[in-house]
Amino acid sequence: MISSKVAPREGSQREMLSEGRLEAEPPGEASPSWTAGPPSERLPPLGQEAPLPRRCRTNCLEAPLSRCFQRLGATVGTHPWLFLLGPVLLTAALGTGLIFLPKEKENLEEQYTPIGSPAKAERRFVQGHFSTNDTYRFSASRTSSEANFASILVVTLTRSLLEPRIFTEVSKLDQAVQALKVVQENGTQILYKEVCAKYKTLCVPPNPLLYAWQHHSTLNLSNIMFPLHNMSNHFIYLASFFGGNVLGQAMGKSQRLVESRAIRLLYYLKTEDPEDSERSKAWLTHFLDHFNDVKSTLTLEETEVVYFTSLSRQLEFEATSKTVIPLFHLAYTLIILFSVVSCFRLDCIRNKMMVAVFGVFNVAMSVVSGFGLMLHIGVPFVIIVANSPFLILGVGVDDMFIMISAWQKTSLMESIKERLSNSYSKVAVSITITTITNVLAFYTGITSSFRSVQYFCIYTGTTLLFCYFYSITCFGAIMALDGKREIACFRWLDKPDQKYASLKKSCCVPFGSAPDEHGEDKHPMNLFFRDYFGPLLTTAKAKFFVVLLYIFYIVSSIYGCFQVQEGLDLRNLASDDSYITPYFNVEEDYFSDYGPRVMVIVTQSVNYWDGDVRQKLDKCMIQFEESEYVDKNLTEFWLGAYIQYLNNSGNDPNDKNTFMNSISGFLEISPIFTYDINVSSSNEITSSRGFIQTIGVSSSSNKKRMLLQIRGIAENCEVPLMVYNQAFIYFDQYAAIIENTVRNVMIASTAMLIVSLLLIPHPVCSLWVTFAIASVIVGVTGFMAFWNVNLDSISMINLVICIGFSFDFSAHISYAFISSSETSVNKKSIEALYMLGYPVLQSAISTIIGVCVLSAAKAYIFRTFFKIMFLVMFFGAAHGLIFIPVFLTFF
Repeated sequence: MISSKVAPREGSQREMLSEGRLEAEPPGEASPSWTAGPPSERLPPLGQEAPLPRRCRTNCLEAPLSRCFQRLGATVGTHPWLFLLGPVLLTAALGTGLIFLPKEKENLEEQYTPIGSPAKAERRFVQGHFSTNDTYRFSASRTSSEANFASILVVTLTRSLLEPRIFTEVSKLDQAVQALKVVQENGTQILYKEVCAKYKTLCVPPNPLLYAWQHHSTLNLSNIMFPLHNMSNHFIYLASFFGGNVLGQAMGKSQRLVESRAIRLLYYLKTEDPEDSERSKAWLTHFLDHFNDVKSTLTLEETEVVYFTSLSRQLEFEATSKTVIPLFHLAYTLIILFSVVSCFRLDCIRNKMMVAVFGVFNVAMSVVSGFGLMLHIGVPFVIIVANSPFLILGVGVDDMFIMISAWQKTSLMESIKERLSNSYSKVAVSITITTITNVLAFYTGITSSFRSVQYFCIYTGTTLLFCYFYSITCFGAIMALDGKREIACFRWLDKPDQKYASLKKSCCVPFGSAPDEHGEDKHPMNLFFRDYFGPLLTTAKAKFFVVLLYIFYIVSSIYGCFQVQEGLDLRNLASDDSYITPYFNVEEDYFSDYGPRVMVIVTQSVNYWDGDVRQKLDKCMIQFEESEYVDKNLTEFWLGAYIQYLNNSGNDPNDKNTFMNSISGFLEISPIFTYDINVSSSNEITSSRGFIQTIGVSSSSNKKRMLLQIRGIAENCEVPLMVYNQAFIYFDQYAAIIENTVRNVMIASTAMLIVSLLLIPHPVCSLWVTFAIASVIVGVTGFMAFWNVNLDSISMINLVICIGFSFDFSAHISYAFISSSETSVNKKSIEALYMLGYPVLQSAISTIIGVCVLSAAKAYIFRTFFKIMFLVMFFGAAHGLIFIPVFLTFF
């Protein structure tokens, strides 16, 4: 996945099989490469007797894989145009799948909430047992799913808005909103009063106190009780309509509302009937298009206003995808520049600038092919999949760097077929193991409970497979064709009788370093790691500093792990400059005291007339009210009101016939409970519900604790109970995210361990791979908290990804150390860095460059991807280049 893939070692002593003859490579390396196999299985130098074969070890896949690649390289070198044009035609064919990119709206609930969450089952029960009527008896707390609505939050610029002049300003705003009308193409109009949700014949008031003040201008605003206000022996509920409150003297269950900084206006629209719902959405769309004009016309002086609708989250989420499209061009430009610089040589023969450019286009082909195939077979495309090309772009060029490095170790005097065959043989295990580990890491995401994670992992894993396939076919063909240029250039440059020979050499090889036909190309960065970085890192002082640095790293990471917030904040689905961001900020600042109003549902038929049953039910309701997340003064349950009704009328509540026959009379007096009691044709109450008011659940951790706590109370109740609110659909992610993350990490880690045992079978190496994976995961998770990144479905993807990266960085470094023939541990560490330091650095830089453009995105979901990938690459490279090389010298 990253270019921590093993770079072929300089001057490997491994003998190559080329057209039926053994030809030893030039000497010059202290120890053999990983791709040459373990010491017991390498071919002996010419003239020496081969040792007796040993029993096959678990790395028996390595030798046949290398031989297969050797044959493939020879075939590609013989027919380069076939292997170049084949993938191009395949890309063109699969690319037609891009016409199936979805144009319809993405279902946020389906993609970003857990599959099979309890709240979805609870919602199905509510929808199957409780009906509503938004055209005559609408009640927001009784709806099973989100209704169509527009919400306006008005914040006063003064100390309190409980003043007639400010209420006058708010009233003008309310009247202007209700005056909005939609003119359709056929000339008909959609008025607010036609699409509003109604209670009896009137639209549900956007704010009950404002409505009362509008009809009774003499209402004393300085004598309002909160959260329940008695208006002419009729209680109005104010808990979620006023925020930033200062409360005074208590009176019964309420306190006097001394000051209030913010007021909410909620315009509920018809939702149940599909035709009414479409008309409501048309009015909401008109509201969004013209609300700013309404504000400008009113010239509000005393207040500030923010707004939100039931359509806003979806519309703003779709708009975020458009903000990232221009970044694709910038990302590809940066990667091309990096690849060109990485492959640039002053030697015109070995210069691979154009090969690097074609290598980047090779990665682009894999993106087109992978995405096209997935769209052809119908895998849904969700917006976070748009992150995938940036990651693949950075990761995909790693194979290119490794293959170019292997090619440059071959002799110019060999045929193209021999050179490519030898190059493929050297990189076979390296690029295969990293592809397998990374693809497995992604495909483990299919086990996630979040569909968005599943689809992202399917798209990315499949595209990485195409990247691997095109690297060993199309890009190999490009290298073969460039090899012909090398030979032509070398012969042109090396003619002894040519005119201007010295001038040509000075232009093509300005520093006089022209290679001979057997010469090797040692990159300056490899020499830097061998001659400077490695020796410095293995000094006693440097080791002491590295140990201190690691202690600081791991302690900080562990502390950060306990500070990470869970769950995807829905405001983060919109871009930063969206109008919904200030809305959610105001709501959090002023309206966070009260949470959702939760249904408490008796799911089965029970004997309500039985005093013991009522006592058990009362006991459960008391347990709910004793919760720190429930306001005991705002509980609403029909049974208590009904028992009081029976007692006041002189009826016996313990008599079944009296109890059941009096329900109809009770509902005439208290019609609000009409949709809370289900009476069957056999005159039995099959199900019923009450309501509790949650408080103090503004943070994700409190939402999770509240949800688990009240579900636990319902489950342990002797009466069959269920709790539900439409917000629980999103709250369930807080309970599921840790479980999903741990499960995916464990599955991916197990897959990595199996692969490591098959292809790099050394116990010490496996231990260091396990250590590095755990260390990087802890580090990334901990530093997420310091960088304000939540643990959600988006960051969970990256935590799974970091397992593959951690494996790549650590496995090759530790195996190179263990396989080294050097006598001292310091020299072993230096040699490992010499072989692999530059590929690890290239890998980290190329991947960071691929995703760095996302840091400029205006959407949280894209910036989060950059942040975590940066942490993964930074910490992964730090382990591969600093921590592991030092720690290995201690054992």
